Amino acid sequence: QVQLEESSGGLVQAGDSLRVSCVLSGGVRSYTMGWFRQAPGKERQFVASISWAGAYTEYADSVKGRFTISRDNAKNTLYLQMDTLKPEDTAVYRCAASRSTQPPPREDAYEYWGQGTQVTVSS
Repeated sequence: QVQLEESSGGLVQAGDSLRVSCVLSGGVRSYTMGWFRQAPGKERQFVASISWAGAYTEYADSVKGRFTISRDNAKNTLYLQMDTLKPEDTAVYRCAASRSTQPPPREDAYEYWGQGTQVTVSS
């Protein structure tokens, strides 16, 4: 019943920008939403999270100053604006939702997941 679906990612050059989105459906209120990513040969990594009202955000050190997480609750949509992209950002990006108001930046804190979208950054 609860479903998250990411928009298409893309192939961009280093230094470019890209925005991905995630739509939550199913009529379930989530208190926090976040983004995770996984590159080939690496573990899934926390990227960013945002509280239900958008007042509080959290970012991984690797993306601070470059990525911005936001949400539009009227549209049930989560966004990730990625600027100054680097080849190291290449990964499958997945959105996730947590019923907790203060989930830790870990996979097991999120109950619902999208299927993922590929973001590739070339040098």
